[in-house]
This record gives sequence, C-alpha cells and structure tokens, in this order.
Amino acid sequence: MSFIRRAATVLAAATALTAGLALPALAHVSIQPGSAEQGSFSKVAFRVPNERDDASTTKVEVSLPTDHPLAFVSVKPVPGWKVQVTEGKLPAPVKTEYGDLDEAVTKIVWSGGEIKPGEFQEFEVSLGKLPTDVDQLFFPTKQTYSGGEVVDWSDAPKADGSEAEHPAPLLKLVPAAAGGGHGAPASAAPAAGTPTAAASAATSVAPAAAAETSQADSTARLLGGAGLVVGVIGVVVGVVGLRRRPTA
Repeated sequence: MSFIRRAATVLAAATALTAGLALPALAHVSIQPGSAEQGSFSKVAFRVPNERDDASTTKVEVSLPTDHPLAFVSVKPVPGWKVQVTEGKLPAPVKTEYGDLDEAVTKIVWSGGEIKPGEFQEFEVSLGKLPTDVDQLFFPTKQTYSGGEVVDWSDAPKADGSEAEHPAPLLKLVPAAAGGGHGAPASAAPAAGTPTAAASAATSVAPAAAAETSQADSTARLLGGAGLVVGVIGVVVGVVGLRRRPTA
C-alpha cells in the first residue's frame, strides 16, 4: 500500500506539472488572431478568460498605443456589456496620410457584464490603419473582478524571451503580402473626420492562419501534457503488476 501511495503521489505531481505547462498559454488576456498585416485595417478580438473560481470579471479596460496611434477605431457591441471609447490628446502630433493626427482613441472600457468562473468573453475591435514602421503593438489591459481585485496585464516580454507574469496583449505586425488585399486600397481610403464609418467599411480580417497556428499550439501543448500523464499511469500500472506477481 505504501508503494501505491508513492505512485499516486508521483502521478499527482505529473498531473500538476502538465497543468502548469498548459495553463499559462491559455489563461492570460490575449489578442486573437495574434498578427495582422502592416498598413491594414484589421478586426481583432480581445479574449478575456476568468481565472478566479470565486469571482466574476466585471470590467475590462484596454489602453491603445499613443506612440503609434490608430486613426480609426470602432467596436462591436457585446450583449450585456456597456462600452466606453475614450479619445485623448496625443503626446505629440503624428503625421498620417490623412494629415496630422493630434487626437486618437486611447482607451476602451467594457463594463456592466459578467464573465463567470470557467468562462471567457471576446471583445471585438476594428483597428486601422496599422503602422508600417513597427513589428508589434502592445495593448495594456486591466481586468477587474467582482471582489474588487484588479489584474494589470501590462508586462512587456522578458529580455530572455520567456513570458512575463502578466503579459500585455500583443499584436504582431507582418509585412503586407503582395496583392494580398488586406490593406485599404487608396480609392477606398476613409475621409478624415469620419472614423467610425471608414473603419467599418474598410475593416479586414487578419490572416486566419495566425488564429489556427495559435489554436494548434495550445492544442499541441494540452495533448502533449495528456500524453505525459498517460505515460506515467502506464509506468505505475506496470510496476504495480510486477510487484504483485508471485515469485517462483
């Protein structure tokens, strides 16, 4: 019996290790898909999972970059949630093809709804035009729980390439494919002063392959972890069988 207890302890440790490997990739606030083409109008979703067993997420606050501001931002209504889009002065005017931009959307807040334990919600936003001189944009996000706890997802990636404790949602920007059609054509470029209508008309979905890659990566990690647990169970069963075999 003591051997069986030790085997069970080993199995529990392996299961915990598997969960530890799989959960970080799934638990934090992220952008889906994780990449979009430079110079494009793109639709993204901020995916917000609830990480608490005893509280619901009741507010999500996303900050937009001011060093590379986005001239056109619009949001998709989410049933049960109120949304507030805040525009503000930029630290310094930014030259765009539509003229100098000195104000832009700096924050989007969703509130009044509820993401219960074990659930997640996606908040869709149309963004454009995405900059062409950087390869990534960060969107620091604050997640508020019904108990008053606020989780600040604003950490930049670590220098060694490992994931930070509370990573900020990251949108990677890739060069536009030749003739790909993801950037807004010049003839369809929105007129200055009509950001909402222009963003809706010119919205394009970032490459689906990015979303599939992200999902495949998460699935692979989960399946790999499950395989580890199954392997440990097989070893334990085999050893127990040998110990219980009567000697000749």
